[in-house]
Amino acid sequence: MRIVIPTHDNNGLDSKMGAHFGKANYYTIVDVQDDTISDIQSVENKGHSGGCSNAVANILSLQPDVLIVVGIGPNPAMGFYKANLPVFVDQQSTNVKQSIEKLLNNQLPRVMMQGTCKSK
Repeated sequence: MRIVIPTHDNNGLDSKMGAHFGKANYYTIVDVQDDTISDIQSVENKGHSGGCSNAVANILSLQPDVLIVVGIGPNPAMGFYKANLPVFVDQQSTNVKQSIEKLLNNQLPRVMMQGTCKSK
């Protein structure tokens, strides 16, 4: 399973979760096999120009199986829903490692089309 998490920095499992998925500095990519982390990468965010649809396309280009976000608006949530990408929300973890552990223990809520925050 390939998990993408928007992050502020490039510190692997210690990377701080990004509050806005499209404006995060990096996307930390964690590959998990049999509930064990097999690989960790970090990719610099290409930017948020063009609105949230561009951010959705940037994340989808990483070929994730799962996306974990701190928050997400309804339009990008709908974009990921239409792309059949499960989106989970984690507003408590401070870093990638904690969030991955919560996902693997089924402790994160999944959002569908509604998102978690209002569009501006």
